Amino acid sequence: MEDLVIRDADVVDGTGADSYRADVLIDDGRIVSIVKEAAAAGCQRPKAVRELDAEGLVLSPGFIDMHAHSDLALLRDPDHSAKAAQGVTLEVLGQDGLSYAPVDDRTLEGVRRAITGWNGYGDDLDFDWRSVGEYLDRLDHGFDGRGIAVNAAYLIPQGTVRALVVGWEDRPATDRELDRMRRLVAEGLEQGAVGLSSGLTYTPGMYARGAELTELCRVVAGYGGYYCPHHRSYGAGALEAYAEMVELTREAGCPLHLAHATMNFGVNEGRAPELLTLLDEALDSGADITLDTYPYTPGCTTLAALLPSWASEGGPPEILRRLADDDTAARIRHDLEVTGADGCHGVPVDWDTIEISGVGDERLADHVGRTVHASALLRGEEPWTTARRLLLEDRLAPTILQHVGHEENVRTIMRHRVHTGGSDGVLTGAKPHPRAYGTFPRYLGHYVRESGILPLEECVAHLTGRPAARLRLPDRGLVREGHRADLVLFDPRTVAAGSTYDAPRTLPTGIPHVLIDGRFVIEDGRRTDVLAGRAVRRSPV
Repeated sequence: MEDLVIRDADVVDGTGADSYRADVLIDDGRIVSIVKEAAAAGCQRPKAVRELDAEGLVLSPGFIDMHAHSDLALLRDPDHSAKAAQGVTLEVLGQDGLSYAPVDDRTLEGVRRAITGWNGYGDDLDFDWRSVGEYLDRLDHGFDGRGIAVNAAYLIPQGTVRALVVGWEDRPATDRELDRMRRLVAEGLEQGAVGLSSGLTYTPGMYARGAELTELCRVVAGYGGYYCPHHRSYGAGALEAYAEMVELTREAGCPLHLAHATMNFGVNEGRAPELLTLLDEALDSGADITLDTYPYTPGCTTLAALLPSWASEGGPPEILRRLADDDTAARIRHDLEVTGADGCHGVPVDWDTIEISGVGDERLADHVGRTVHASALLRGEEPWTTARRLLLEDRLAPTILQHVGHEENVRTIMRHRVHTGGSDGVLTGAKPHPRAYGTFPRYLGHYVRESGILPLEECVAHLTGRPAARLRLPDRGLVREGHRADLVLFDPRTVAAGSTYDAPRTLPTGIPHVLIDGRFVIEDGRRTDVLAGRAVRRSPV
């Protein structure tokens, strides 16, 4: 007798095909049998040790978060309901070109400082890994060898690789350095990474020229991985930045996955169709391209990320030194407010759109939830003075919500044939972006049920089967016999994001059950103590 039978579920299988009613039998972590219309057929129904009545519920594959920042959260929080309660069964880490492997001691310290706003500094963790393989092993081990809350795949972060080999300087890599970066990328892929990420508005990754990136992408292509860039601009010059990534990966023969593919700031309002035309032309000519988005208009990053690249050269200590110098700080301010810094996507900053969402030093907590402009007004000072003081006193830790998106662009892009879902969820800070806790139920509730932007079956395919295909996972992402039982049961009439901008850590509703490898991670709407997640390594070519 098998482990579990889910009876009378409305199966949405992840392919985009019409739903059907079925009993689904699970044994030893896999789907062993799907009996369609079992009750109506009058046939002998499958039996199991446990039966779950799914009347009125949709059974779908587990959701795959194609852009996650849980690199340390998975190691510090065995509960991790932020993702588990959404129905996420797999997250893709190592995003935006900055994460924690491969490193040496020097590079690790710089990276920890640079992305404190994303993941915290990590004082509560033992960084007992240095290579990609060792980090994946650490995920496998999880908590006392029992694993982690959800599965995780890893992208090699190009900025971290550059920091390890070249440093934080703005200069071309030498031939010898480029050879070493190629080897590190190859080693990371051999150890199980699924591809390479970049953060081309973040230092030091932004210092890489196109030829350098192309050479690394050639290595990625040879291992069957994909390139996932946060490209050089989502504001002024956004279309040119997208075109650069399309051409770069075409030359390298490498699959391309565009991270949080948005068109932001006033210069891009209503211009999503131009982006999709660019992508359609490339796809029709044979390019292998996918993208992910989150179903919200504001973005989320660190306050320090807005600075011009020249001010960030040399890494966090040099940034702080420049900010402390009045003359240099005046130059930074001019680039931000007048010229439009490359860190702010070439658009002059509007401090009324920059909301402080988190700080490292709790003595600065009264800034959280206010825009820089509003916080400055309360203090009787100019916005730049407030921003500069925050960066210095909090040592680059503040995170921000950037209210620069457009709903029309969001809706247009999410309908596209190569779209997938990614939360880009930062879990730190007192007031994180609600997408960290709400992305997937918001797709199903707001954009499917309430707005009708996507049919249910099509939306589920965007969140499951399509990302699994990009990750080259042969036994995940579909409700299919022989596949792993990473599954979600949700009520299509009530599923909704609970998180809001005022209460961003509120869990969703309408998702009573989530299984990973056939084990209940969420049961009757509650988090169990099951740690079924493991590192998901790249499938061999």
